[in-house]
Amino acid sequence: MTIDHAPAPAGAGLSPEDLAELQLRHRKIRDAMAEQGLDVVLAYGPAWRRENIRYFTDVTPAGSAALVVFPAEGDAVAFSTRPSDLAAFTAQGWVGEARRLDPANPAELGVVLKELAPRRIGIAHHELVPLVLMETIRAAAPGAEVGSATKLLDTARLVKSEWELARMRRSAVVCAAGWEAFVDVLEPGLPEYRIVAEVEARLKNLGAEDNFMLIASGRDEVRGMTPPGDRLLEAGDMVRTELTPKMDGYWLQICRSAVVGKADDGQRKSFDLFNEAVEAGISVVRPGITAHEVAVAENDVFRKYGYGEYCTSNYTRVRGHGHGLHLDETPIIEGNHTVLPENSVFIIHPNTYTPLAGYHVLGDPVRVTADGCEVLITTERKLFETGDVA
Repeated sequence: MTIDHAPAPAGAGLSPEDLAELQLRHRKIRDAMAEQGLDVVLAYGPAWRRENIRYFTDVTPAGSAALVVFPAEGDAVAFSTRPSDLAAFTAQGWVGEARRLDPANPAELGVVLKELAPRRIGIAHHELVPLVLMETIRAAAPGAEVGSATKLLDTARLVKSEWELARMRRSAVVCAAGWEAFVDVLEPGLPEYRIVAEVEARLKNLGAEDNFMLIASGRDEVRGMTPPGDRLLEAGDMVRTELTPKMDGYWLQICRSAVVGKADDGQRKSFDLFNEAVEAGISVVRPGITAHEVAVAENDVFRKYGYGEYCTSNYTRVRGHGHGLHLDETPIIEGNHTVLPENSVFIIHPNTYTPLAGYHVLGDPVRVTADGCEVLITTERKLFETGDVA
């Protein structure tokens, strides 16, 4: 057996604020584990889903896969396929021990599980675990009941602490700066990829770790958004974007549309429709509201004006979604009866196509408060035109 970094107490060297956050998370997860009778939670993180790894370690690993073993008692152990991640895990101080996850022979994981001898194991992102890891888990804990803990971790992350909200507010400031860069650069003849390049430069200069961004330009023929292409902007185009920077691990999104030049009547009517839908969604937000109810409030505005069919899956996906350590969490969609508690964070965006002006995007991220919600961005909600100052 080899240990890449000698064990140390989790939390050693953390600031009082970080230590309090770590202890809060451990309490939340262990309370949920006790309710479900789990001895161990395994948080698995393939390359595209790292939110639970970050939740336990405050590190976003670079390896192709990572995993955290979190027992009902004792310290967590972090694993990664990339050796350099191990030093990052222990240096951050949220876990005391980090080991190599060999994707071909994950024996180190088996050693840790055998020592714990769990009877019931919950795996977050159970459905994504590769066969070689699952076989190792079952061999190390023969007879143990193994099930999904994805919902357990999703629920734990849903309510944001003040520590998390402070980070998300930093993301909100960067969102506003990114949108300013977007509007500032718009002019006829500019290729879409240049817009994104300007936004990326502004965001990275402000310390953004990453940015998820979709864009579309044109008129009423536009049916959705994609990564940027080489299409050249034309006068009268409406340019739409979802702009989603990540700061300190936390994603936050702004949805806005702007016109190259002056907006026409169809574009203005489209904005009015979408703005009314955003306002309707915001108006119903309070602790205990469900994602379904927020979506219904938005969609009812479209139905009122005869555009109800454009709320269906033929034209759109969701009416918003949760924010946090993953950029697209709880979907705001009819039929999702997930309760949105106080201090959950999500964006309200009724983005879809209509024949008024084509695909339109508009949305604000909000925090659920004790008696309503707090809009987290300061950017004015309007149809921007070339020359506007955000």
